[in-house]
Amino acid sequence: MCGIVGYIGSKNALPMLLDGLKRLEYRGYDSAGVAILRDGKMLVQKKVGKVSELEKNVPQKDFEGTIGIGHTRWATHGEPSDINSHPHTSNDGTISMIHNGIIENYQAIKTKLEKLGYKFKSATDTEALVILIEEMKKVSGDLETAVRLALRQVEGTYGIAVVSSQEPDKIIAARKGSPLIIGVGDDEHFVASDAAAIIPYTRQVVYLEDGEIAVLSRQKFETKTIDNVGKVKQIHEVTFDIEEIEKGGFDHFMLKEIMEQPETIRNSMRGRVLLEDGNAKLSGLNDVMLLLENAQRIIITACGTSWHAGLVGEYMLEQYAKVPVEVEYASEFRYRNPIIKPTDVLFLISQSGETADTLAALREAKKKGASVLGVCNVVGSTIARESQGGVYIHAGPEIGVASTKAFTSQLVVLSLVTLLISRQRNAISVETAKIMCKEMLDLPNKIQKILEETSHIESIAEEFKDSNNFLYLGRGLNFPVALEGALKLKEISYIHAEGYPAAEMKHGPIALIDENMPVVVIAPKDSTYDKIISNIQEVKARKGKVIAIVNDDDPRIKSLADHIIIVPQTIDILSPIVNVIPLQLLAYYIAVKRGCNVDQPRNLAKSVTVE
Repeated sequence: MCGIVGYIGSKNALPMLLDGLKRLEYRGYDSAGVAILRDGKMLVQKKVGKVSELEKNVPQKDFEGTIGIGHTRWATHGEPSDINSHPHTSNDGTISMIHNGIIENYQAIKTKLEKLGYKFKSATDTEALVILIEEMKKVSGDLETAVRLALRQVEGTYGIAVVSSQEPDKIIAARKGSPLIIGVGDDEHFVASDAAAIIPYTRQVVYLEDGEIAVLSRQKFETKTIDNVGKVKQIHEVTFDIEEIEKGGFDHFMLKEIMEQPETIRNSMRGRVLLEDGNAKLSGLNDVMLLLENAQRIIITACGTSWHAGLVGEYMLEQYAKVPVEVEYASEFRYRNPIIKPTDVLFLISQSGETADTLAALREAKKKGASVLGVCNVVGSTIARESQGGVYIHAGPEIGVASTKAFTSQLVVLSLVTLLISRQRNAISVETAKIMCKEMLDLPNKIQKILEETSHIESIAEEFKDSNNFLYLGRGLNFPVALEGALKLKEISYIHAEGYPAAEMKHGPIALIDENMPVVVIAPKDSTYDKIISNIQEVKARKGKVIAIVNDDDPRIKSLADHIIIVPQTIDILSPIVNVIPLQLLAYYIAVKRGCNVDQPRNLAKSVTVE
């Protein structure tokens, strides 16, 4: 699900493919591969690991050819391995394909093809599509028509490039929901998922739209719809630098990832929310459902932002599933000789799946007989491999060091876990569960509404960018959101910030409040609304500056707060997912206005793999 590059022309394709793959490394990936057509043969080499590993293993003299495709993979189906790496090849060895995206109905396609006698080597969804193209070619007789016929049967997203040794004069490319561009050169053409891969060779590009197919040859390219209707495309010149292209036109990866959240949240729920049943489907927990149903205690352990997600999970699980939950810092967990019983279930949350402290906590818990389950973003990571089960959050590669989209996807997954366990333990009614499902499915739309108008948040950032301290207050499920908002501000702007339960303000932090102290209050209309009003009044009595996150143009809070940020209302259990979005944006805009490097803040790393 990561990088695509392809070439057809008169030059040796392999060096350009390898160079293009290296330029796509920033995206995050776990394996790489190439397919080259030479003398009527399909030559394929793929390798788990870095592009440099692929480069060392490909016999470059043997792979000299003028048409080829290359891919860096970020696993979604099947662990990282040589077999699961792209390109994938048809049973007869004549067709190779690379693919970004997810084929949602691949299992149905695979079952159908297996009945026809086809064999599968990998655990990927991609292989089902390339073999389907092989079957369609028997019907149509040519590669282009076969691709169109196959794509009509596909549900999901894709950016693909396909080559055939039987038609060695073309590359077929197609897009739906995953970006692809065509590079136009002198008697040569390129295809790529990102212009960064081909800028050294051409700046003339054509942007494919969803539902379009391109047929590339050396001398020309044609574009059409999947229904074979011709399309006239405009050629654009790439005028910005490679770094800007990698960010998709956004100023920073962090902003790009904030703006991606409607889609990443949708991906984290895709195929998992069973609205009619009022339940969740999490196949990674199938083998441990009896353990979850009978668990005497659930322990959640994590670090940083993932720990904040775990705190929200504690509120969710105790309120709905009626099971005792403890949340532990992974960095402290194993050093205090924790009391762990075989009836305990441990959830480990880690975006990378490689966090050293969290991995150490996993091994400590296993040693003491507990069941261990992972909540990770990176497929095939160490925590994912060493857990007995778990759930991937499917947020996609997160490049910004300060986590945004991974956090909200973790919260979505924890809400799904809560729903599943609650139903399994008969702790909630079907009616309540159906309301949860409906509200979950509506989250992307509500978040999109926040992201469509951010100028007000930016103006608040301008006013407070020179502040030395911030206080964040929240109650119940939104106390961890206050912690997360403060962390985001600390990480990227270097302003000191603290998150507190709002009721604890009187037990110390209130001493800090004066006319120079901005106080961010998360004040949705939930069961603690009246209490939050009282907290805001206490801040204003001491001349503090209040920035309130509210559900509507609330006259009570509006009369008290210096600034309000309106977010759509949802049910209490899901409110942290909505309420954290403006806090991410506030931190981002303040950091930018202070001239900070928001994508690579000082002293921080994306994945902490040492203790």
